[in-house]
Amino acid sequence: MADLHEPNAMTVATATAEGSPSARTVLLKGFDERGFVFYTNYEGSKGRDLLENPHAALLFYWGELERQVRIEGRVKRVSVDESDAYFASRPRGSQLGAWASEQSRPVADRAALEERLREVEHRFGEGEVPRPPFWGGYRVEPASIEFWQGRESRLHDRLVYRRENGVWGIERLQP
Repeated sequence: MADLHEPNAMTVATATAEGSPSARTVLLKGFDERGFVFYTNYEGSKGRDLLENPHAALLFYWGELERQVRIEGRVKRVSVDESDAYFASRPRGSQLGAWASEQSRPVADRAALEERLREVEHRFGEGEVPRPPFWGGYRVEPASIEFWQGRESRLHDRLVYRRENGVWGIERLQP
């Protein structure tokens, strides 16, 4: 069995309304028949992109296994209850960090970020840390899911499932 560090790490690709792409790595935090869920600051670059253009691509790559999974679909925010429940399950340091970081915005230096964290720690003391209103989850509702398996001579296996009118179909793609 492969020793995968962060097997739930995935690249999330978004684009602005004008089509300017951006990609970054986040962690998958849940999935079910409705889609694939990750959490972030709504006001960061991901959130701004998804507000303008609510579509994304996800990519899981496990080099040790010569496998990857690509998912493309429409993106919607998860419910407030889902975001609250997940936020409450996070370590306190991560909760405080969500309040302290103005994600994707410039900061003067590391010291300024650490000072903001101290301010947030003081604000909440030893009490409960509520979910910030600017932080929560997104669900990618898949329209397609592709499974790739590396093979000799670059004759890789590629199987893609596509949903049309609520029905999933499958086809094999050439490498």
